[in-house]
Amino acid sequence: MSYKSFDEINEKIKSGKAVVVTAEEIVDIVKEKGVKQTAREVDVVTTATFGPMCSSGMFINFGHSDPPIKMSKVWLNDVPAYTGVAAVDAYIGATELSESRGMEYGGGHVIEDFIAGKNISLYAESCGTHCYPRKEISTYINKYNVNQAFLFNPRTAYQNYAAATNSSGRIMYTYMGTLLPHCSNVTYSTSGQLSPLLNDPYYRTIGIGTRVFIGGALGYVAWEGTQHNPLQKRGDNGVPIGPAATLALIGDAKQMDARFIRAAIYQHYGVSLFVGVGIPIPILDEDMVEKTAVTNKDIFTNVLDYSVTSGSRPVLRRVSYEELMSGSIELNGKKVPTAPLSSLRKAREIAALLKEMIKRGEFFLTKPVASLPESNVINKLEIREIGNEKD
Repeated sequence: MSYKSFDEINEKIKSGKAVVVTAEEIVDIVKEKGVKQTAREVDVVTTATFGPMCSSGMFINFGHSDPPIKMSKVWLNDVPAYTGVAAVDAYIGATELSESRGMEYGGGHVIEDFIAGKNISLYAESCGTHCYPRKEISTYINKYNVNQAFLFNPRTAYQNYAAATNSSGRIMYTYMGTLLPHCSNVTYSTSGQLSPLLNDPYYRTIGIGTRVFIGGALGYVAWEGTQHNPLQKRGDNGVPIGPAATLALIGDAKQMDARFIRAAIYQHYGVSLFVGVGIPIPILDEDMVEKTAVTNKDIFTNVLDYSVTSGSRPVLRRVSYEELMSGSIELNGKKVPTAPLSSLRKAREIAALLKEMIKRGEFFLTKPVASLPESNVINKLEIREIGNEKD
């Protein structure tokens, strides 16, 4: 087995000699040259995804006014932001809704508009203090006049996720899109064989401190993502069959590009944010070649019945992403159309862009400072009456 180090690969990037391919391209390379020769020749494989990531948001420091204000309530384009972090800091969540426009506009739109360089209406209130006497402020901000603005997403780039359908007799409006009655459609969200954590299923190269492409800018893995569940059942190739690892990502929103950060409205459900993420995977050895050469026919997920809203949703069948991406699957003895929520075209664009950035020496790899947890406890929220709490 041949071995390379992060430092050796970065030296090749610096000298312009690194061989970089996308996670789709390496599949054909391995078929032609085999695992051993590919491990010798290829240095980096780029992965990417572009899909709805509801657990997204942006921290902003507005700067101090004269006289100053300790903001206790903040609205950005009439969308409430959380202010319990300091006098002029706030966090705008992607799914927060406008108080005047409801589901037509939300935090995701504020973030996209901010990244696009548009002016954002800021209105804030305060009770006033001795050191922060102002009680109200109304102004405009944009990415050119605030001190800091950075995207911080607590849960991003799910390793795998279940597909959705609806066996009931009514239409369901969900975060997995509109699900038609009687299992008449199936939706899913992934870039499949391009998806970052599906190409590094045991997190050998992706961990805390990994440099990533997020929203068109450089960013980093800050921590494990919320609901990180690495003990999810795996297939023979090590790829989880259902929701498993997630990543908490951070990046400079001032440097981002609205091509890779887009707000979305889900009918009768709410607002989300499509986020473009790209992660380079160093080819350290033959094992990494085998992992990055995974194909859609080897990646499976479960089709869940979303009409069941208590207990565990039943699994109606297991299906490969090759089947899902074909446009239809067999379900309950009939042919059912399938539709992606994520954009494979945008994921391919990101993987190709990251590839060129690395080849030009504009993007170097970082070795994780700590690994992602390989085990975790995922608890359900227990409903307990106030006054009857257990120790």
